Amino acid sequence: MKRIYTFIMVLLLTVSATAKPLPIVFQDCVAWPAHVELAWQNSDKEVVEVFRSIDGKHFVKIAATPVNTLMDFPGVKPGSDVFYRIRYKQSVSNLRVTLSEDNTENLLDMVQRYTTRYFSDFGEPRTGMARERSNDTNGDIVTTGGTGFGVMALIAAANRGYVTRQAASSQINKIVTFLETTERFHGAWAHWYHAETGKPFSFSKYDDGGDLVETAFLTQGLLTARAFYKNGDEQEKALSSRITKLWETIEWNWYTQEKDSLFWHWSKNYGWKMNHPIRGYDETLITYILAASSPTFAITDSVYQKCYKHSPYYYNGKSYYGIPLSLGMEFGGPLFFTHYSFLGLDPRGLKDSYTNYFERNKAHALIHLAYAIDNPKKHPGLGADCWGFTSSDDALLGYTSHQPGTNDENGTVSPTAAISSIIYTPEASLKALRHFYFDEGKQLFGKYGFYDAFNPGLDSTKRVVKSYLAIDQGPIADMIENYRSGLLWKLFMSNPEISIGLQKLGFTYVNN
Repeated sequence: MKRIYTFIMVLLLTVSATAKPLPIVFQDCVAWPAHVELAWQNSDKEVVEVFRSIDGKHFVKIAATPVNTLMDFPGVKPGSDVFYRIRYKQSVSNLRVTLSEDNTENLLDMVQRYTTRYFSDFGEPRTGMARERSNDTNGDIVTTGGTGFGVMALIAAANRGYVTRQAASSQINKIVTFLETTERFHGAWAHWYHAETGKPFSFSKYDDGGDLVETAFLTQGLLTARAFYKNGDEQEKALSSRITKLWETIEWNWYTQEKDSLFWHWSKNYGWKMNHPIRGYDETLITYILAASSPTFAITDSVYQKCYKHSPYYYNGKSYYGIPLSLGMEFGGPLFFTHYSFLGLDPRGLKDSYTNYFERNKAHALIHLAYAIDNPKKHPGLGADCWGFTSSDDALLGYTSHQPGTNDENGTVSPTAAISSIIYTPEASLKALRHFYFDEGKQLFGKYGFYDAFNPGLDSTKRVVKSYLAIDQGPIADMIENYRSGLLWKLFMSNPEISIGLQKLGFTYVNN
């Protein structure tokens, strides 16, 4: 049972049976293990009073609002009954709900559903693209990499019935149409675009053109969708074919400047001004795999060997808290390194001469967990059930990186870090998820799932950053799906070009 709820609706009317229908009526209720989401009809859009009772007799007012929805954490055990009453003028409606049971399936289903809303409900309506963030002050800015993550979330949602297959394909069709018509840079897309104009929005002064890494994140999602739709009806097959055309017109090898390096950015205004070779080990592995897999503009193996692997933080070989780490910077760096490339790229059974990628990523997550338990800076709240550090919003610093062993680590915890690591550390990730939801959820859980970050050591009025970012929401939904079914891995890895690219770069992959 995914969701368990019952309700009894009683309209207490003080008028005759011939009176006009009153405007206040409960329309929907969804109950989860610790919270209830209520919706009612409020045609007048005036203030409605909402009351709650635990025993069905003594009601306490919990809200007075002109909107017609409410998320409530009643503070009772899973499986308990909770009673609600809404009142507007002479109209009263009563409702009894039963919270669902606390089990792993209910919790994962809940988090995946809510997080996917960021892309389905909050997707930019003209383009279908993912908005960069929920609190954007620059207008309707949409993101390419975050859209790739969102496409995968929509595919999983359609497969599970969170949204209809038609709704998902319609939105992805909008996305593909936008990507076909907006400005590209030798096939690559910019990091951000204005949704209204379709023009690139500068990520930084010189980053106003092609962003090859964001293009790779986007392409990972598009190829997952291509595989999902290739055997569908005629419209879906056509959508799959259009994605193929986009994929085959990305000029990956042009971004080498005819050198043994792959460069991150190119601008028609500033050329190669940023001069940023893509070196690892970090989140950019998928860029090389796609560049090597391209059937039209592929890079050679020497680009990967001489650029990505030629870095002071590619090979590690040290141990942290007794956990050996084969690749990456000190302590492994922020946890999104283990997520972004592996939303479609299956780390299970993926190896090369340096490492087993599943074991490498598992070690990275376990090091973060051990660091939180050790808590060398003595930040309040960190521990076995409150861990995970990555780049995210920060209540004190704005958007920044949070990494163990650096000054950037200031006690800020990002739910995406631990939850998206569920494929590597299921027990520890579920423990963190339960803490975030049951202990912190009243502040930390909202319309689109967990907010971006919180700092347990700050005052309760300042500790939670109530924002959502596409690049943090996407990995939560996608990795939960991969943990539950492996669907996104199966789809992406089924693209025949990927096995060619992996073999070219020296990887071996055993299908799971």
